[in-house]
Amino acid sequence: MPSRSRFIIFSFYQCQMPQKDKPILPELAVPEQIKDLSAAELYRLAAEVRELIIRVVSTNGGHLAPSLGAVELTLSLLKVFDPATDRIIWDVGHQAYTYKILTSRRDRFHTLRTLGGISGFPRPSESEFDHFAVGHSSTSISAGLGMAVARDIQGGENKVIAVIGDGSMTGGLAFEGLNQAGGLDRDLVVILNDNEMSISRNVGALSSFLSRKLSSRWMVRFKKDVESFMRQIPKIGEDIINYARKSEESLKNFFTPGILFEALKFNYIGPVDGHDIAYLCRVLEQVRGLQGPVLVHVLTKKGKGYKPAEDNPTYYHGVGCFEPETGLARKITPGECLQSYTDVFGQTLCSMAEKNEKIVAITAAMPEGTGLNLFAEKYPERFFDVGICEQHAVTFAAGLAIQGLKPLVAVYSTFLQRSYDQIVHDVCLQNLPVVFCLDRGGIVGEDGPTHHGNFDFSYLRHIPNMVCMAPKDEAELQNMLATAVQHQGPIALRYPRGVGTGAELHSEPLPLEIGSAEVMKDGDHGAILAMGSRVYPSLEAALELEKDNLSLTVINARFVKPVPDRALKDLAGRFRKILIVEENVLAGGFGSAVLEFMADEDLLIDVHVKRIGIGDLFVEHGPPQKLRQSLGLCKEGIKKTAMEFFK
Repeated sequence: MPSRSRFIIFSFYQCQMPQKDKPILPELAVPEQIKDLSAAELYRLAAEVRELIIRVVSTNGGHLAPSLGAVELTLSLLKVFDPATDRIIWDVGHQAYTYKILTSRRDRFHTLRTLGGISGFPRPSESEFDHFAVGHSSTSISAGLGMAVARDIQGGENKVIAVIGDGSMTGGLAFEGLNQAGGLDRDLVVILNDNEMSISRNVGALSSFLSRKLSSRWMVRFKKDVESFMRQIPKIGEDIINYARKSEESLKNFFTPGILFEALKFNYIGPVDGHDIAYLCRVLEQVRGLQGPVLVHVLTKKGKGYKPAEDNPTYYHGVGCFEPETGLARKITPGECLQSYTDVFGQTLCSMAEKNEKIVAITAAMPEGTGLNLFAEKYPERFFDVGICEQHAVTFAAGLAIQGLKPLVAVYSTFLQRSYDQIVHDVCLQNLPVVFCLDRGGIVGEDGPTHHGNFDFSYLRHIPNMVCMAPKDEAELQNMLATAVQHQGPIALRYPRGVGTGAELHSEPLPLEIGSAEVMKDGDHGAILAMGSRVYPSLEAALELEKDNLSLTVINARFVKPVPDRALKDLAGRFRKILIVEENVLAGGFGSAVLEFMADEDLLIDVHVKRIGIGDLFVEHGPPQKLRQSLGLCKEGIKKTAMEFFK
């Protein structure tokens, strides 16, 4: 990076490193060296780490604001605990960039989220210091408790530390873990990193509880100032402090989150300023000597040290490439000027809600990510952010639906997996008209295997009463949304991440006939049956194959369930070979549904079917187009397979 850019970035930090001081970060080969650093050196190191995070994330994209907010917390943990023997578990992993850098991955950090590079999330296969693979929220306490029990059974003495954000603490799984941890009375440390945000600002009663006035940063500072003043009172200063601390225990139970965690049999400590390294280290040293379950409530600022991220932590939670000097997004290519599927979904839903007062929208802590922020502004009384509680979101929607409303649950495909039981029992068993709007269906990209939406066709289509569909472009997304709102039963609409194709949008979307397909191109030698985002690459491949005298029919299947039966019967009557293309795992996906139908209808006697999709594997992180190329799901891959199959 040019020296001028380096200086501008550095100017954002409260703790700038004097020019005369030798950089500390390049000298740290192993995390044990952090224990030898003074408080002043740790503050300098924090500035160096922030600079590296901003520089890499501005190029690669990633979770910037949460990692910047946890720099001092991470340094304090590594100062007090030993990541080689102690088990430090990061919930979700959005906060773990500093940890990656300081646990022997600094030299590889520039490869963050790139194909073949290090993951954006903790991963044991990547480093001996990553003790649990994460990517979805609220898992750290349960995993940490399991490790603590295993340690005790095996006679170990190491510490287990679960670091969880206040957003993740809204998830039910976190409280299930807390409940058992308190009951078992095991030696477990939970660090509650409270920045009052998950991705968007936190919601719900628990969020309000954690944000009581006595937990605010000014109160932490006030408390420290009062203690400092009282210590200066001759003879009786320490006695007054001890009396005040006893009184504080009583007050804490009424006015701070301590009452909640103490009720779960945790020793509650806090709130603690998460950017005061010296004080935080002293607290953690005391915690290290305690036995039983302990919860340390740490207050941090999301985006700390980089003003654009501090001012807009939601935007910089997970950000693409940007100019580090200004925080502005890098200049985009012409193709990126197209509207995203998410934006089209949000705008279309708002238009439909204007005419249909029964439409209500639900999200699980992601109004911006799912495109519901516009709906929330226009129809606040019909918008519900339930926090990181996907299971509750689905059953809540079922309750709305059974009373005559039309709830739409907008969620990333990968996160809907957490609600499988609720989809089956609370929605589909009762045949309730709940619409599942699955953003990020298929290959997602740099967030990797925990975030790809590659399983939804498979885990949804076999549930009775469920309808499942995927659009070829953003205009068809509008029509499918109209189809979903009109349908009187459970229905799932799955669409990809990113920009659309540039299709002309409808002013008045029209419902589709459920189970109907669309002929994109007619041919004589065989057929390609494509689903969702793979329709246009299949069409492009077929058009190029015309030059090689291979004439193929291309069908936009539209519906995973029910399968387009009329189109399938027609294809089986015309062609000896059918190629199926989907961006989903092959096991139980759309191709499986087609084969099942054709077998049941005795259509496979004279027809040979080949499938292109995702095999029995978890897809790694990397640019979506490169991942599709490696899987044969791009135009060239489809063309190559078609050439071999049909000729």
